[in-house]
Amino acid sequence: MATEKKIGMIKEELQAAEDTSLPFFIEEYQRDERAGVQKLVEQAKKRLQKLETEKKRIYDLQEYERQYPDAALICGIDEVGRGPLAGPVVAGAVILPKNCEILYINDSKKLSAAKREELYDVIMEQAIAVGIGQASPERIDEINILQATYEAMREAIKHLPVKPDILLNDAVTIPLVDIPQVPIIKGDAKSISIGAASIIAKVTRDRMMVDYEKQYPGYGFADNKGYGSAAHIAALKAYGATPIHRRSFIGNFVAE
Repeated sequence: MATEKKIGMIKEELQAAEDTSLPFFIEEYQRDERAGVQKLVEQAKKRLQKLETEKKRIYDLQEYERQYPDAALICGIDEVGRGPLAGPVVAGAVILPKNCEILYINDSKKLSAAKREELYDVIMEQAIAVGIGQASPERIDEINILQATYEAMREAIKHLPVKPDILLNDAVTIPLVDIPQVPIIKGDAKSISIGAASIIAKVTRDRMMVDYEKQYPGYGFADNKGYGSAAHIAALKAYGATPIHRRSFIGNFVAE
C-alpha cells in the first residue's frame, strides 16, 4: 500500500517523476494523510500547474505561425553576435512541425546556458529543418555588420534542406530573398520559430567562442563570447588584436 512506503522513498519517486506522470503520482498519494506526504503531493500539484502554464505559453507563442495556415513550412530566422568586438555573426533558420510542443523555447537571452544547450538538442532532433549561416570578422569589416548579418541569414536559409513557404524574421527584412517575409519586432520572444532560431544561433556561436578561447587565450572569449567586457578590453589593449577581432569595432581601444 502507498501508506506503507517511507516518505523518503516517496520523495525520491517525485524527484524522479517525469512531468507526464505527475497526475498519477497525485492520484496515488493524495489520500495518504501523513503531513510529509501531503507536502509532496502539493509540490507535485505545483509542478503540474507550472507545466500547464508553460503549455499555454507555448500555445500563445505560436500565434504568428497560426496566422499562416496555408503555409506548410514556416521558418523562423534570427541572428546573434551583432555587437561583439570579436567573432562572427551567426544566423539560425528553423522550421518546426505544425503545433510544435517543445516546451521552454524562448528568446535565447532569457534562458540559462544550460537550458539553451538542452533545447538545442531537442530542436535539432524535432525540427523539420535547421540551417546555420555565419559571416566572419573579415566579412563584417568589409561590408559592415548589417550587411554581414543579412548575408549570414541568407546563408542559413540556403543551408536548409527544404525551401520554406514563408519566413518569420526577428525585426528585419532580408534583401535578395525570394521567399515571403514577415518582420516581427522582438520576434524571438513572440514567435516559437524565431525563438528556436535564436537558440540554435546562440548555442552555435557560443561554442565557437569557447573554441576560440583555446586558440587565443587571455581574452576570456569562453566567458565574454567576444563582447566588450572590461577584462576583454584590458586584454585587447595589453596584447593587441587577434585574427578574430573586428577591426571596424576596436578602433577606440587599439591603434592599427
